[in-house]
Amino acid sequence: MARAIWTLLALFGAVSLLAGRWSVAFVSFGTLAVSLAPLFVARWADIKVPPSFIAAIVAFVGGTLFLGEVFDFYEAFWWWDVVMHGSSAVGFGLIGFVLIFMMFQGDAYAAPPIAMAFFAFCFAIAIGAFWEVFEFGMDQLFGLNMQKSGLMDTMGDLIVDAAGALIGASAGWAYLKYQNRRRGLAAVIEEFVRNNPRLFPRRLRNRFKD
Repeated sequence: MARAIWTLLALFGAVSLLAGRWSVAFVSFGTLAVSLAPLFVARWADIKVPPSFIAAIVAFVGGTLFLGEVFDFYEAFWWWDVVMHGSSAVGFGLIGFVLIFMMFQGDAYAAPPIAMAFFAFCFAIAIGAFWEVFEFGMDQLFGLNMQKSGLMDTMGDLIVDAAGALIGASAGWAYLKYQNRRRGLAAVIEEFVRNNPRLFPRRLRNRFKD
């Protein structure tokens, strides 16, 4: 699915260039670059990202930048913005937890589960805030309308971001608290940890002792 989306974005960008639709071409190639970036970063850092993760990232970026802006899904479907912001906040909440978990390796004394979940929540909120700055910059520099209704749109997005971040961070908390019953998003974290043992050496040693 990810490869199909990348191909379509490249073709759409090329056609837009030939037709002189510069803003559409910019969004198309920009979406392609942003969706490919996590893959190159993962390879550079020697991190094994499950295919489902890559597909989710590509689908989200395509839905946000390409469908949302080029085909105006934000105007056509009132719930599109809520879904995009909510799902991204959940994802960044999970990513934030994994980053904190890598640093502390699940050490309940150095960082109890609730503290790790809190920092994961803050990480996701920070990403959401940076995105709002990006939308403002795109509107000012390229005459787009990513902010839609201005302040109301920005605050609504941040509220949805907070809800999604809470879900993602809560999954991290559940991952640590209920180690024998990891389901849903907690199981997603477990899959990443299992696929990247070198990033969690102390965690694996503790499991071996158990």
